Amino acid sequence: MPNSSQPPRRPDQSRSNAESAPKPYGFVAFPSKAPNLKNPKDHHGHDRYRPDRLHGKLELKLTVKTAVHISTGIVARGEDVGDRVPLIKTMAQSQQQQLTIPGSSLKGVVRSVFETLTNSTLAVTTGRYRQKMPQERLPCNRKEELCPASLVFGALSWQGLIHFTDATCEAAKSSTGFMPSLYRPRPDQSPAYFRNGRAVGRKFYYHAVKAVSGGDRGIPVQQAGTEYVFGTTLQFMNLSAAEVGTLLIALGQDAKYPLALKVGGGKPIGMGTMTIEVVALEKPDNLKARYTTYALPESDRLMEQALKHWMEGAIAAAHRTLIEKPQLEALADILKWPTTRSAPEGMY
Repeated sequence: MPNSSQPPRRPDQSRSNAESAPKPYGFVAFPSKAPNLKNPKDHHGHDRYRPDRLHGKLELKLTVKTAVHISTGIVARGEDVGDRVPLIKTMAQSQQQQLTIPGSSLKGVVRSVFETLTNSTLAVTTGRYRQKMPQERLPCNRKEELCPASLVFGALSWQGLIHFTDATCEAAKSSTGFMPSLYRPRPDQSPAYFRNGRAVGRKFYYHAVKAVSGGDRGIPVQQAGTEYVFGTTLQFMNLSAAEVGTLLIALGQDAKYPLALKVGGGKPIGMGTMTIEVVALEKPDNLKARYTTYALPESDRLMEQALKHWMEGAIAAAHRTLIEKPQLEALADILKWPTTRSAPEGMY
């Protein structure tokens, strides 16, 4: 595999802060109060649809703003994926050769935002840095005591209440990009990660107006190019209006906080920016009728103004009871889209 024409991008170099280039990421501080842990049996569950909770399916349109690559871990011959390069790192494809983004990847991205917006624990920590995490932020390990994000997305011995289907690209052909060589983060070499021996918060990469290319000597990757469109669905059950509203804010649907998501590899060099549009909502008013008839009642499908009004109500409920405003404002500054930021082309 050819080497990158760009200098190696080590996230933290042994240079003084004055000499270092601006980092392509920022941190969102943890809330000052400990997470409010709840027993899911009080309001949630999988055994039945609860009449006082919301259930439905959101149809989502994802638009690529900077090239997206989610590696399969497989390097294939270029001719096997319709390209002239000798070898290429591949993305997953459907039987119709359309690029796909695994639903689990989307769920993980949205969960990290949901955790940040609510007073939640971390989903996972590595053993190496576990001792440096605030103890109240360690992952939930008892299903009787779950944080807001674990209630919705799942935790040890607790199945989540939402499900993303794999997102499929509308285009029938992928594009090829050339990614510079990237290196793992080195938190131990940067004071930005820790304060008084404890992690300062959650890390997110900034969006950039365009992704940096490694040129002809970069690593060839199969990718979804700018303005490629993907379609997927998000199914949910037994959620409160505030929980659904927080999901919508995480998907960038709050007009006051226009977020875009970062998906896949190459985040430090500006790759992976995607915007989301909610196209429609299926929300059965009568669950018994929904599963005893073939046709979906017209009133159960919301679009355009009816959908917008419904989402505004859910988002307002989220702001009243679930959203941590300081964390939302800090995250919105990092993930705001559109942006004028540029990705670093050299060491940072």
